[in-house]
Amino acid sequence: MANITIRNLDEDVKKRLRLRAAEHGRSMEEEVRIILRESVNADTEPQDLARFIRNCFAPTGGVDLELPQRGSMREPPDFS
Repeated sequence: MANITIRNLDEDVKKRLRLRAAEHGRSMEEEVRIILRESVNADTEPQDLARFIRNCFAPTGGVDLELPQRGSMREPPDFS
């Protein structure tokens, strides 16, 4: 196993790590190992916005929108 030292860690970050570890019943060291493992193993491919929105609304069955009729285009403005 490798060792790592993290210098200049903000006190607020350290405090929040300690609280998070306590909530999970782990040591700070184990909590950091799990956080690092999960972040490295996370899916690194970015998800596009359309897929994200589709995934958010798919469980609700989607939404059917009524589209209005399209009319003829208006004349462009004359700047002369």
